[in-house]
Order: sequence, then C-alpha cells, then structure tokens
Amino acid sequence: MLTLFDRKALIGMVHVPALPGSPRHSLPIDRIIADAADEARILAESGFDALIIENMHDRPYIHGAHGPETVAAMTRAGLAVREVARRGDTPLPIGVQILSGGNREALAVALAIGASFIRCENFVFSHVADEGLLARAEAGPLLRYRRQIGAEHIHIFCDIKKKHASHAITADVSVAEAAEAAEFFGADGLIITGAATGKPARTEDVAEARRASRLPLLVGSGVTPEQVAPLLQHADALIIGSWIKRDGIWSNPIDPARCRHLAEAFNQARAG
Repeated sequence: MLTLFDRKALIGMVHVPALPGSPRHSLPIDRIIADAADEARILAESGFDALIIENMHDRPYIHGAHGPETVAAMTRAGLAVREVARRGDTPLPIGVQILSGGNREALAVALAIGASFIRCENFVFSHVADEGLLARAEAGPLLRYRRQIGAEHIHIFCDIKKKHASHAITADVSVAEAAEAAEFFGADGLIITGAATGKPARTEDVAEARRASRLPLLVGSGVTPEQVAPLLQHADALIIGSWIKRDGIWSNPIDPARCRHLAEAFNQARAG
C-alpha cells in the first residue's frame, strides 16, 4: 500500500449514495456499492493518491451513535472501493468518515476494510454546528476506543474549527491554539477548511496551522486548480470533494474530465 505523506498527497472524496435509514435513501444496496466503486475507480485512474469514503448524502445528519445499517453499508462500500482503488498493483490508502460524529463507527469500519485513517470533525473543543450542539470533544473517548479494538495503526485526522459550525464561543481560541491543542491531545494530522462544503479555506489559516504544528496538514474544502500551488506551500495534502463533481457541486455525479484537470494541476504544483 502507498503511504500518505511520503510526498504531497491528493485525496479524493467518494460520496457514498444515501444509505438505508437516511431520509434520501432510494437506491438498492447493490447500486449504492456499485456507484461508490465507480467513483473510486475514476479517482484512482485520474491520479489521486488516496480516497475517503463518506456518507455525505445522508443529510440531515444525526450526531453521535449510528445504527448498524450504516456501519454495515459503509463497510460494504469500503471493501468495494478498496478493490478498485489502486495504482497498478498497489492499493491506495483509504480513509473513512461517518457523518456526523460517527468516529467510533468509522474506526470500526476502517479496521474491518483495512483503511489507513479516519476524519474526525470534533476532536478538540465543543462546537455549535448545523446538526446541533457538539458538546463533547472526541479525543479522549476516541483514542481509548482505538486502543481497545487494536486499531492504533489507523490515523485520526482532525478538523480545526470544523466547517458548518459557529465558533463564537471559542472565538478567543486561535487556529494556532486549536492546532496545538489537537496535537497535544494526540491527533495524527490536522485539517483546515472553509466555512462550509465547497468554500475555500483561508491560506492564512493554513499557514498559521503550519507554523503551530509539525503534524501532517491537510486542506479539506473548496480547493480549485488555481488554489493548489499556493496551498501546497504549507499543506501536505489536499482533500477534493466538490470541484471534481459536475459543475463543481458536491451532490452532482463525478466528472472524469474535472478529476483529470485537478490532478494535472496538482502534479504540476507538486513537481515545481
């Protein structure tokens, strides 16, 4: 398997179609799995270095514990994605995110499918988010659960001041201080985003996080081909989920031409 951060990495989002039990669920489970695998295949063939599977179509999200139907479906999707996410004969690293706050579930899925990392949005500090009050920081319980199930080889990349949330209560906590807290609490990597899905991260925030921490630094929203080079001056990886869709809208089908264009811009910036 390729290892993340041996060089700058381009990470593509696989937005698994709405799962059983969620309000927008409509497709048979076999079609859900096939669609996820198709997206993964396009991303791998376009030159992406790693993938994340995410249940983003399950909106509106519930926060906290998720049902066994979600864990089962995400496990099936992850196994299908793993089969096609390859560069030649080499498997690509895979990550898992289960919205919202399904971090224990994501770790369990990651362990079952042989994934490399999960994404956690509420690792340190409380948040007031569009899915409600995220009162408990996840770091303490999550790291204990990771040890309990023998999954310490699975990295946890955590969002700093998560998107789709108000930060008025923690306005006196800077990006640098939040990054330092996440590192102190045992995060394996940091993710900087814009205010919402598809909204660009501020280059100043990325630079501030870079100065504050030596952890791998990822940018997690709103990346366009024009932003790749400036962001890579500070970041170790870019996560792409919106621009590579038709018309740049995250909920649309994936656009192979846009995937190739973004990957070409990334490779040029990485080489230069």
